Formats: sequence, structure tokens, C-alpha cells
Amino acid sequence: MTLHTLKLALMASLALVALPLTAQAQEETAFQTREGTDFLAKERFQVRVRAIGVMADGEGSVTQNGLKTDVGNYVTPEVDLTYFFTDHIAAELIAATSEHDVEAGTFDLGDAWILPPTLTLQYHFTPDQKFSPYIGAGLNYSMFYGETDGAGFNNLDVDGGVGYAIQAGFDYWLNDHWGVNFDAKYVNLDVDVDVDLGTTHLDADDVGLDPIIIGAGVSYRF
Repeated sequence: MTLHTLKLALMASLALVALPLTAQAQEETAFQTREGTDFLAKERFQVRVRAIGVMADGEGSVTQNGLKTDVGNYVTPEVDLTYFFTDHIAAELIAATSEHDVEAGTFDLGDAWILPPTLTLQYHFTPDQKFSPYIGAGLNYSMFYGETDGAGFNNLDVDGGVGYAIQAGFDYWLNDHWGVNFDAKYVNLDVDVDVDLGTTHLDADDVGLDPIIIGAGVSYRF
């Protein structure tokens, strides 16, 4: 089984685990239905603040010499906004940025910052219960900036890219407005890396960044 398949299996497992747990959450919250409310009614909005771990894969190789690439992990704060079209159907947009080491073999090519806005369409199974799991799928567009060169290298450049995202998570509501959240995402994302070693140009195309993003934090619904 490939690493890519294992990642997909992890996300599918999280979604499947959420289903039987809904049966344990029988106590209702004072949930206010979004059905029939105005398009911009405050009840349709929910915000979260999370700490996330971005665990990147970075599998690839340098074209010129075959050195295997790797990308470091990072922990960072993240904010997201969720809009409910109905009680069960919602869209989530996340905003976060993280810095990652880029390596080839034992060589440190440098560091790059990534801004990966991700939009997912979600299904919330039990929005009127204290325990409210959800699953989602959507698109990610990642932009890289602030590249810094490693020792002996120069002109590091990481191109952005578009990939799909899948997620599973849950809110546990402590009262009408406040809750705690756990969320897991997998983003399928390939990027191109270019760098110079003196006057020698090196590149690695289609590096599989493919991060798993695990987060926990606080939810607020209006």
C-alpha cells in the first residue's frame, strides 16, 4: 500500500468513526435552525480558531542527480469561517500560513512560507446535538513566498499549485455559542522546486507536498 493510499484511508477512517459516535450524543443543544433565515443572517456563520500541525510529505527527486526531496513539518495558528447554506450543508474557508524546510538528500535547499487557502463543502450530521461530526471535500490553492536560501544555494523558488482536499472532524458544543473542535484534512498537492548551486541550476518537478493537517481549537457560532 502506498503512502498516498494510506493517507486517503486515514481520512476515510475518520469519517467512518464519526458516524457511530453520533448515536452517543443524544443530549440536544439550544440549536437555532438556519432554515428559512436570511441569506446573511448571523445564525448561518461559524468561526473557529485552531492550532494546526502541517505534516508534509515532500516526496520527489532532483532531476539532475536523483537526490530525494523532503519537506519539514510545522505547527501554526489557523482561523476558519464556515457558512451554512442549510442546517446540514456548509462551506468552510481556512486561512493559515506555515514555514517549511526544503531538503534534497542531506542538503538544506532553504525555507519557504506557504499560504494555502482551502475551501471545502461540508455535511454536518447532527448540528442540533452537543457532539456534531462532519465530513468535507474541496479545493486548495497554495502560494509560496518568502523563500530563503540554504547554505551554498541561491535563487530558491517554489511554485504554487492547485490540489483537492478532504476532511473529517467534529464540534463538541459546551453551550449555545461555544464549543471545542477537532479537524483532520488531507491535501493532494504537487509543486515544482527550482534552486541554483552556484552556477548550476537544479530542479525537482511534481514534488508531492501532500500534507496531512491536524488541528484542535475553539468554535463559536452566532
